[in-house]
Amino acid sequence: MSKPLSILAQGVRASTTIEIDSMYKKMKAEGIDVIGFGAGEPDFNTPDNIKLAAIVAINNNFTKYTPSSGTLSLRQAVCDRLFEDCKVSYTPSQIVVSNGAKQCLYLALSVLTNPGDEIIFQAPYWVSYYEMVKMTGGNPVIVETGEESGWKLTPEMLETAITPKTKALILNSPSNPSGVVYTKEELQGLADICVKHDIYVIADDIYYKLIYDGLEFTCIASLGEEIKKLTILINGVSKSYAMTGWRIGYLAAEPEIATVIGNFQSHASSNPNSIAQAAAEEALTGPQSGIETMRRAFEGRRDYFLEKASKIKNIKCIHPHGAFYIMMDVSYYFGKNLYGKRIENADDFANLFLDKGLVALVPCTGFGAPKHVRWSYATSMENIKTGLERLEIFLEG
Repeated sequence: MSKPLSILAQGVRASTTIEIDSMYKKMKAEGIDVIGFGAGEPDFNTPDNIKLAAIVAINNNFTKYTPSSGTLSLRQAVCDRLFEDCKVSYTPSQIVVSNGAKQCLYLALSVLTNPGDEIIFQAPYWVSYYEMVKMTGGNPVIVETGEESGWKLTPEMLETAITPKTKALILNSPSNPSGVVYTKEELQGLADICVKHDIYVIADDIYYKLIYDGLEFTCIASLGEEIKKLTILINGVSKSYAMTGWRIGYLAAEPEIATVIGNFQSHASSNPNSIAQAAAEEALTGPQSGIETMRRAFEGRRDYFLEKASKIKNIKCIHPHGAFYIMMDVSYYFGKNLYGKRIENADDFANLFLDKGLVALVPCTGFGAPKHVRWSYATSMENIKTGLERLEIFLEG
C-alpha cells in the first residue's frame, strides 16, 4: 500500500467557483442551452494595444527567463500606476510580479504565516482565502458581518477577533462576493487597530477600478507610513484590463518583505511568463480609457439586474458598490420543495437551478454566506435578462 498523501493537501477543498463553472462548460459543450453566471472574469476582450505588445514581444524573441520578481520596466510601471491611482509610493525593489493576484496572495501568506498563526478575514469572503490560509499552516479566523454593518468589518469587530496569535488581516475592497466598498474613514478605523496591535494587512485591491455610484477607491496603505509598513498590497491586470488568462498579478510591500517574497518565488516558480509581462506593462502604461468603458457597462448591467430582481418575490439582493457580483438571498426556499426536491441550502438551490432552470450560479456556502448565491454580471445584458426570466419561471416550480 502506498504511503498516504499530505494531510494538509488532502484537507484543501475544491473551489466552488471553478466547480460550478466546469459543470456549466460541460453542459454547454453538450449543446445544452445553459447560461453561466459563475466565473469571475470580464466578458470584454483584452484591448488590442495590449495584445499587440505581446505579439511584438514574441517577434522580438522576448521569450527567455526574466528576473524572478519580474522585469525592471514592469515593476517600474507598477510603481507608477500605484502612485497615480492609489497615492502610494514604492520603488521597483518593493514590487514582486507573479502568476496572477491569487499567487501573490499565496506568496504573502506563505511568507507571513507560521504554524498556528491566526489570519483574520470577514464573511462573506472570497472562497480561496480560507483554503490558502490553511495551505500555509495558518488558522482562519472568520468575522461574521451582516446587513447591520453593511456587510463590512468594523473596528470593534476586528478588535474583538484579535488574539496574541493574530498575524494578519485580509481586506478586500471592493469585495468578492458582496461588492462592498470601504470608505476612507472605515479603512482608517481598521488601520488604527492594525497599527495598535502590530498586525499585517494583506490588501486585496484587485477590483479597485470597478467602483460605482460615484464612490472613490481608497488604498489602505495611503493612510500613513505606519499602516503602509504593515501592508502588502495585492493587485493585477486581470479584472481592470480583461486579462484573466494572461496570469499577471503583482504585490507591493516593505523592502524586507518584498525581498523574502521574491526569494520564495524564485524557488517556487521562477519568473512569470515573459510575454505576458510585456503585455501587462503596456496595460499599465498605455491608454486607460478602456477601463472606464468597461466600468460604465458593468454599472449599467448592475442597475438593470437590481431593478428587475427587486420585482421577484421571496428573494433579496445585496446592493454592490463595486466588482461585478450580486449576492442573492434565497433562504426563503430552504426547507421547501421545488420540482419534487427539498432545498436545504444554497448548494441545493444552485444545483437544482442549473438542472431545471439551466442557469449556473455560485452557491455562497464556500464564501461564508450560506443563505446566498452569487451572480456575476460580467456577462451580456441579454444573458442577464434571460437569466432573471428563467429564475422567475424556476421559482414557480
